Amino acid sequence: MSAGPAVDPRGPRFAAWLTTAVLVAVLLTGWWPLLAAQAVVFAVGAFAGLRFSPYTVLYRTLVAPRLRPTDEREDAAPLRFAQAVGFGFAVLGAVAFATDLTTLGLVATAFALAAAFLNAAFGFCLGCEAYLLINRLSITSRKVGTAR
Repeated sequence: MSAGPAVDPRGPRFAAWLTTAVLVAVLLTGWWPLLAAQAVVFAVGAFAGLRFSPYTVLYRTLVAPRLRPTDEREDAAPLRFAQAVGFGFAVLGAVAFATDLTTLGLVATAFALAAAFLNAAFGFCLGCEAYLLINRLSITSRKVGTAR
């Protein structure tokens, strides 16, 4: 049922800490080009694959070699979905800031920040949970549809 290679869960948490720092900087400064750059990071992870994401590359080259190996793995599909959701919020926020819809930019960025911080600090991936819920609902609706 996996849609790609499994990943070391420490990598996404590292990425979530970097994302948290970027989004806090955006909220403090309102500098939309930084949010647009974060949108690109999200896009690469979501659409090209996690292994190509700049934060994953940093983790793989700078952090992982200094850690003990782990057998723990996570399915990449929910993580990629979460990156796609983050991409949506980052694009919305960047466009809002760039067009002087500051309140919308702040709200979109704050939502992305909340999700990133939950993952970074507590290992709770909100986008991943949404992915799993959508899959469960999809499977349930298909079973109900075939039972008729």
